[in-house]
Amino acid sequence: MNPAIDLDRLRADMLELARIGMAAGRPGINRPSFSDADMAGRRFFMERCRHAGLDTTMDCVGNVLARWPVGSGPVVMAGSHLDTVPDGGVFDGTLGTCAALEAVRAMRAAGVTPKHPIEVVATADEEGRFGGMLGSQGLAGMVDPGWLEAATDSDGIRLVHVMRAQGLEPDRYAEAARDPATLHAFLELHIEQGPVLESAGLAIGIATGVSGVFNWTVTLTGVANHSGTTPMDLRRDAFAGLAAFAGRIPAIIAELTSDQARLTIGKVELAPNFPHTIPGSATFSIIGRDIDDGIMHRMAKLCRRELEAAARDHGLALEIREESRLAPVDLAPDVATLLAEQSRHLGYATTTLPSGAGHDAQTMQHVTRAGLIFVPSKGGISHAPEEDTDWRDVERGANVLLHGLIALAA
Repeated sequence: MNPAIDLDRLRADMLELARIGMAAGRPGINRPSFSDADMAGRRFFMERCRHAGLDTTMDCVGNVLARWPVGSGPVVMAGSHLDTVPDGGVFDGTLGTCAALEAVRAMRAAGVTPKHPIEVVATADEEGRFGGMLGSQGLAGMVDPGWLEAATDSDGIRLVHVMRAQGLEPDRYAEAARDPATLHAFLELHIEQGPVLESAGLAIGIATGVSGVFNWTVTLTGVANHSGTTPMDLRRDAFAGLAAFAGRIPAIIAELTSDQARLTIGKVELAPNFPHTIPGSATFSIIGRDIDDGIMHRMAKLCRRELEAAARDHGLALEIREESRLAPVDLAPDVATLLAEQSRHLGYATTTLPSGAGHDAQTMQHVTRAGLIFVPSKGGISHAPEEDTDWRDVERGANVLLHGLIALAA
């Protein structure tokens, strides 16, 4: 019997998960990490895994681990995440997690008996609510205890507090780490979250590497004052400093001469936030990405230069706080080759490409060989309620994951 994904079953799992996190009056899916909705989604997924006959647990940092205890030796791990950004989409993370479970079901239905055990994983806090990728960093033994204790989200809520409120044990984070000797490989299926595959008419992309990312919180502080009585040349306007830096972003990108460089101001808070008052402070995020670590360091240096210039020109104090930094990673070439071969054997138009977005695969590459499969995103849209992928592409990607697992585990 030729193993194949049951698309109806996979779609049913994904759509039922989508209902967990839907809220009246809000678009999209809302399962921010360690929220009640996030934990409900994890419990739902654990029940699905148990129903499929997998030995299922949740570790001390919130990773769901479901093991098919066949064969012997190191495991082949597959999965993704279940948490979402605010007002996120149906497919981001959920596709890879549910497809990994479906691949195990398909293997069992076809009578495939792997040589290596297979473990399905749903990682915690991949979306970086607290600045990192806590779940996969925990598995890879990459959690810094100082960061864990100090980490907060954009509203100042502490990571350790929300974990404890959900019955998790951040003090035992080291127990989540996996010995590299126990891991044979890691595979992840994900939507591309970009326009490349759709615009090229391709069904499958195999990632060669994943860009790094730094996450800063910047505060410019001036003087709040009356907007009608303060002359323009005597103002210390924090927003004017922010605007001056934002206007320099295209020049920073041009100076880097990298087509993979990305620089984004994603969240801004002004105080006082009032029409007739000059802003006395501006606090904003800066997210920088590139596939080359040297370019990332240059990007950070240029950002500091331009922020200092903006602060100086507008009479502002400057504070830069680095919330997190993940270095770019090259994924395992042999796994990428294997996945591309499986995809082409299935008759799918396939290419290789770098990933501009962060994924659990980049963290897992530090402890095992990791592979990352992409399927097209309609319009290149993700992290939004309009996120969509054709279900035929979902089926293709899940079948590549399935046959990649068989090739690695059998």
